[in-house]
Order: sequence, then C-alpha cells, then structure tokens
Amino acid sequence: MWPVAARRRVTIRDVARAAGVSTTTVSDALSGNGRLPSATRSRVAEVAERLGYQANPAARSLRGQRYGSIGLYLPNEAGNYAYYLEMASGAASEALKHGLALTLIPQASDPTRVTGFPMDGVAVIDPAAGDPVVQALSSLGIPVVTGERDLTPGAAHAGVVQGDYRPALADLFGYLASQGAQRIAMIAPGVETSWGLDMREAYREWRAGAPDGARPELIYDVPFPPSAELLHETTVAAVRATPAPDAVVTGIDGAAVSALLAALEAGLRVPQDLLIASLVDSPALRGVTPAITALDLGPAEMGRRLASMLNALIDGAAAPGAMEIIQPRLHLRESTARS
Repeated sequence: MWPVAARRRVTIRDVARAAGVSTTTVSDALSGNGRLPSATRSRVAEVAERLGYQANPAARSLRGQRYGSIGLYLPNEAGNYAYYLEMASGAASEALKHGLALTLIPQASDPTRVTGFPMDGVAVIDPAAGDPVVQALSSLGIPVVTGERDLTPGAAHAGVVQGDYRPALADLFGYLASQGAQRIAMIAPGVETSWGLDMREAYREWRAGAPDGARPELIYDVPFPPSAELLHETTVAAVRATPAPDAVVTGIDGAAVSALLAALEAGLRVPQDLLIASLVDSPALRGVTPAITALDLGPAEMGRRLASMLNALIDGAAAPGAMEIIQPRLHLRESTARS
C-alpha cells in the first residue's frame, strides 16, 4: 500500500490571503472581536468554512482566556465501578459536542496536585462532605457543578444534577415487603454523601411503617467507595448473618453479584429463601441467573447533563444555582419475584 500524504492544515494566513484581508481581521471576524462591518465578518466566515479552517485551540484559549477543557473529579477507585465509567463516557461525549476536552481527576491526598490543571470548569461526582480537594477546586474561580448534593456545611456551587431517589427507593422497599421481606439487610455507604444519606433515610422510613421490632435495622456500613475485598467480606457477612435476613439490598455497584454468590455457597435459593436487589444497575446484573432487581440511576445521562450544564455556565448561558433532576427507574427482575 502506498503511503498517503497528510493534508496540510489550513492556516489563518491562508484565510486572510483568500479573503483579501489581514490576519488580524480574520482573527477579529471569527472571534467576534473588533469593529468590523458585518459584510466583512460574513465574507471571512464563508472563506474560512470553504477552506476548512479551524482555529488552533491553544492560540484561541490564550486570546480568550479559555482552555477548551473541563474536569471530572471522581471518587477513589472509580475505575473499578461500571457506574462511574458509564458516567465518564456520557460526560466525554457531551463535552465533545461543545468542543470541550474532558480531564479525569482522581482523588489526591494533596489538593494542590489537581488544582493546576487547565480547566474552564469542573464537575464533582458524589462529593463527600469536607473533601479538601472539592474545597480547593471551588477556590479556583471557575464553575463547579456536582453530581449529587454536597453535604459540606456552607457549600455553594454553580450547579447540581441530582437523582430523585426517595420515591424509587420507597417503591423498592414496598415491593420487597409485598414479597414477604421484613428483615432487609442493607449494605450502605456512610452519610458523608447525599447518596448514602438518601438510601438510609428511605430505609428507615420503610421500617417506621411497621410495628416496633417487626422490621429490625440491619445496616452494614462500608466506606465510600469500598475496596473490592471489603465489599465482598461485608456482603458475605450480611447474607450469612444469624438470624438470617430475608432480603439483601446493596447500595454499592457490584455488591449484588457477591450477595448472589454468597447465597448460593450457603445453599440458599434466590428468590425463594433470599431476595436480592441492587440500588445500582449494571449489565452484570442482567446477565446472571437469576437476573437481579436494580435501580437504573442513569449514570450516562448524569454525565451528559453535567457536561452540558458546565458548558452553559462557562458560556454565560446559565446562571449560578442551576439544578437538574434525574428520575431513576426500578427494574424488577427474577431475584425478587416470589409470586
């Protein structure tokens, strides 16, 4: 196969030569700066489009104080969870539509290590109360939006995209009760995140709907996010507890499969002996036997909305204080179907 010569990049000088103007006029016409007749702007724009000219992103950012990049700050070990990978993919796709690159920002013990990235704005996923990195990012003078509420006292960010989880959680607990569950063990992160707080409050509201003692509190605490080893150990302990639960609900991505394996190893039948449900859906839960009931939290949609909101804030098309709500969907599957 013969090598194909690379096409030369069209430069601002090419546009200026073809339009019969200076390079400064081309720059002002395409950026909206300067005092130019509308006819000149239109002619330069037409020539630039015909030639296939694209402004150099680095040069454009220097002139307009824009980097063309947004950050996505993720919880520790996020790469081990399908939920966060799907969210990052959604954010990257939406950012690209607006001509923005996406920089993934991991947790760091030293906040100054992540504040030097060139970013026009940043989205923080599942912010933990008091996280010093979030506080450092908020001091940069760029828009900060969060995926779920930031429970840090006094926190005030430019926007938030959050799930309306309480109705869906109430529906799930109510359905489990209709299938005979009264001793529901729940594996949950702490209350440093709004997600952990919401699931705990929904669980306690469900318990309050029965006489005292009829629905004991069986909450298994895990840090957010937990290591794979700790999550497995906690899940096995919940399944094999004495007295035994009649249902296990997991609030961490991946824990439901561990619960299913632990149940099978203990000789328990799902759903006949033990109901299993997850508060985070994933393809793995649909592929096991029996398929596991789960809440679809819409991680890709969350990522897309965060990137879109950031773009609007950066462009001045949205005012600080923006809020959007995502409605999760409950998918009932074989792991909770006794009748």
